[in-house]
Amino acid sequence: MDSSCNNKEGLIWLNGEFVQEFDARVSVFDHGLLTGDGVFETLIAYDNNPFAYTRHYRRLERSAKAFNLNVPDINLIRNACVKVLDSSSIFPARLRITITGGVAPLGSEKGRSEENVIIASNIAPVQPDFSDVITVSFPRNEHGALSGLKTTSYGENVIALAQAHSVGAKEAIFGNVSGNLCEGTGSNIFVSHQGKLITPPLSSGCLAGVTRSLVIEICERFRIPVSEENLKIDSLENVEFAFLTSTLREVQPIETINGIKLPIVLNSTVQKIKDEFKSLISENPDP
Repeated sequence: MDSSCNNKEGLIWLNGEFVQEFDARVSVFDHGLLTGDGVFETLIAYDNNPFAYTRHYRRLERSAKAFNLNVPDINLIRNACVKVLDSSSIFPARLRITITGGVAPLGSEKGRSEENVIIASNIAPVQPDFSDVITVSFPRNEHGALSGLKTTSYGENVIALAQAHSVGAKEAIFGNVSGNLCEGTGSNIFVSHQGKLITPPLSSGCLAGVTRSLVIEICERFRIPVSEENLKIDSLENVEFAFLTSTLREVQPIETINGIKLPIVLNSTVQKIKDEFKSLISENPDP
């Protein structure tokens, strides 16, 4: 077993109880396991306060509503997160809240049991200063039922990220069925194209990233023009600079796209955004 995934010293919160990792059990008939009937949030904690918790919780509610899954009270989940983090005291921590459909028949139909709610953490992976990315040929469906939701149905992301890793890249970027830029497997993307800072709109099918929204707010506060608009995926290799945003990456400049080095990797605009995001982390744990 990969020791980097273990949480031997910490606790798991499972359906209202704190248990050790290897004592945590869910049924083999769990609908999240069988069909992907589940939602989740990944948070980062630099101490025992999960960063931007309220934004993540509200997004969890939105995703769960589409599956008709119940989400426990915001303060109950927050307190459970803090105790899970306290139990391991490993920071920065990657914290995951998962809600699945519970026991159900061996098919797509839902069962009558209560949901499984799981909170677990481990050490957050160290992120490189820059990222190499590739584009993948299969698109996001911005018109699909799961568009914009953070669900446990992550098969496309698994395949795309494996493709990226097979050629030494760190992230894979999707277009959508309309041929426009969409998102990464676990990140949003910002690009400078013809002198204009652009990020795909939510209508592109991308996830409403917490870090994405915070970065847009930083840009507005410091009068850095940024537009939410569509850009053809074919234009990606012609951008001046680009960066990824996500809970774990924070603000991460892109160095190469499909093996082509960008004209600019880190400039004053990206550095300003990075610096202000770092300041936000230190000043406000729940912006």
